[in-house]
Amino acid sequence: MQLAIAAAIAYVLKHFFGMHIASAMLSAAGMLLLLRMLITANNFRLSWRFRSDTPPAERITLRHAWRLYLEEFRASLFSSSWSMPFGAFAGHHSAKSRGLPVLLIHGYGCNSGYWRSMSRLLGTAGITHRAVSLEPVFGDIDSFVPAVHAAVENLCHATGSRRVVLLAHSMGGLVARAYLCAHGEARIARVITLGTPHHGTGLANFGLGSNSEQMRWVINKSSNGNSNACSGEYGDGRGGTPSAWLQELAAREGPQRYGLFTSIYSHHDNIIAPQTSAHLPGARNIALHGVGHVALGLNPQVQKIVIDEILAAAPDAG
Repeated sequence: MQLAIAAAIAYVLKHFFGMHIASAMLSAAGMLLLLRMLITANNFRLSWRFRSDTPPAERITLRHAWRLYLEEFRASLFSSSWSMPFGAFAGHHSAKSRGLPVLLIHGYGCNSGYWRSMSRLLGTAGITHRAVSLEPVFGDIDSFVPAVHAAVENLCHATGSRRVVLLAHSMGGLVARAYLCAHGEARIARVITLGTPHHGTGLANFGLGSNSEQMRWVINKSSNGNSNACSGEYGDGRGGTPSAWLQELAAREGPQRYGLFTSIYSHHDNIIAPQTSAHLPGARNIALHGVGHVALGLNPQVQKIVIDEILAAAPDAG
């Protein structure tokens, strides 16, 4: 679709404005890049409206903020324009596998191609992994559970392992939680979530589909947008509460469930806001700073933490 839009812009510039074909193509590409940069900037703007309070030690300078923006723009461009349209994959089997096998679960509006960068690192580390694509794109989160269940069983059968590790980005972490509610913990040794809106995100109010509605951080109508209306470990969020679906999901989980989880998140996430919505009480929470939402799966620091967590989940670890 992006290529078609670029071609249409180039056609208009050439045939109606008399531009040379090469100049028209470069101008069209530049316009698309500018649009993508504006979309990324708008995500940061919206996340500021629903932000949680950033601890003083995690605040960043203007120079670091610019680097954060550029990394997120690059990650978004790579994912949506290359790895997801052209890089979807089933997985990788390591002949001398280390640790437990891993199932990768992508987030909202994505497919398995999102994990292309992570897959290279997992393969280098000798970790067997597979990925699942969740469809339909705007479907109910609970409707994704059968696909995850089938993928878990197939991965166990293919590797001979009794248990696997789930690695999930964004909405994928909520799918993992819904899977555990439906099928229990027998097959799961660890769940690692990257930027998952465990308590909802304000930006989901602007999304499409049943899954977006389920992920909403619902703004209290009595709030003027600047109050500390919501207390707790996951920030004020400018006066809001998790969606009814998220509250029902939490009610279905036992207090010991979150001990299975490692939640990795960023205080500067531009999609999950309040950012500390990703903090899961009782889980191993790893809070980072200066990393954007899409970049969480591509950032070298995050990837190293993920590999360490996967290897630590193996029965003979340590």
